[in-house]
Amino acid sequence: MDISPNRRPRQAAVAFIFITIVIDMMTFGIAMPVLPRLIEDFRHGDTQQAAHIYGVLTAIWALMQFIASPIQGALSDRFGRRPVILASNFGLAFQFVILAVAPNLAWVFVGRALSGVTSSSIATANAYIADVTPPELRAQRYGLMGMAFGIGFIMGPAIGGLLGEHDPRLPFWVAAACSFLNACYGIFVLPESLAPENRAAFSWRRANPVGSLDLLRMYPALLSLSGVQFLYVFSQSVFPSVLVLYLGYRYHWGAGQIGLTFALVGLLSVLGQGLLIRPALRRWGERNVLLAGLAAGVVSFSLSGWAPQGFIFLAAIPITSVWQWAQPANQALMTSYVLPHQQGRLQGAIASLGGISAFIGPLAFTALFAHFIAPERAAVLPGAPFYLAAALMVAAFAAAWRYAHKPPADAVPAAPPVPAAPTPPSGEHLTEEITHRAP
Repeated sequence: MDISPNRRPRQAAVAFIFITIVIDMMTFGIAMPVLPRLIEDFRHGDTQQAAHIYGVLTAIWALMQFIASPIQGALSDRFGRRPVILASNFGLAFQFVILAVAPNLAWVFVGRALSGVTSSSIATANAYIADVTPPELRAQRYGLMGMAFGIGFIMGPAIGGLLGEHDPRLPFWVAAACSFLNACYGIFVLPESLAPENRAAFSWRRANPVGSLDLLRMYPALLSLSGVQFLYVFSQSVFPSVLVLYLGYRYHWGAGQIGLTFALVGLLSVLGQGLLIRPALRRWGERNVLLAGLAAGVVSFSLSGWAPQGFIFLAAIPITSVWQWAQPANQALMTSYVLPHQQGRLQGAIASLGGISAFIGPLAFTALFAHFIAPERAAVLPGAPFYLAAALMVAAFAAAWRYAHKPPADAVPAAPPVPAAPTPPSGEHLTEEITHRAP
């Protein structure tokens, strides 16, 4: 059931990938309002212990993403995208069942670790999009996937909060059912996107989290664009790590106001990446959209950190939605530097960078926030985490200004990619291949 990369996939298959990313993001959000309550039940209502345990669970989830993403990407380069995506969806349903029936905290840890592994299918889903989308349209398609993230971000906490009012375990059962039904649907509508002649042999050296990053060092421009990606995701973690604390501390907002703020962020993300990025790409191209997005990030984070009133903070959110254009544009540029049989490795490496950011970002931003609101400080600066995010975007803009270019069209090799083989291609052959494509 293979399809050629040059053939337009069936709309049902693209819709399945879209829904898969929505569900993956929803799984992250659905646990936010109910998992702390579940932990509190196991700790007999001790909120302080529950907070520490929840922090460890979040770190474990990110660590498993860091480990599993490049492995799934390399497996999809060898065996195709379809089996990896479907297996991950079934696994996602299974881990939700574990959380729903967990008799103690040990099983909660098992469920969250498995959630980090199965949510890593986003890397393979992005490789699928690269397979079936012409290079000039990839930024638009990745913008659509960004829209899926926004929808999942809105749905997850909302579903978890509403269902959790009745039973803290009920949201996990609902999520398990959605994941299982989506996987079953995918069996019928998801064709394979990677032709056999475009597959590469599996190598643990390249599939491990550190080895997967070797691909990013093969071009100076690709390495710099990966740095832009890392800084983007790092700065993005300011929202889940300190936004609730920041809004409550600075503006004394309650849970309802904060929930509506999250919904507004998600809604504008859907509009920005689902509707506005396409005409922006047609008019300005990927490089200029990337630069505009990063510049908007500098403005929005700076405004968010300075805002003395809540309405000024809210005014920064539409600018933040423009900042979110940067990721799909940057990701599309990165895909233009690798061959079809390397797309899975690339997406795995990108997801590994995201895993590192998701692991250290919250630690850095929460520590910075705590330091600058300490009672012993003569002058508090609660906006410090947002100022740091703005500084990261300045660095990302400088790197993108110099390196955000596609390789020349005539640099693409005419020879077909390396086919699957018992052993991976030699380093010398791979170096020649990449050097031939370098801009």
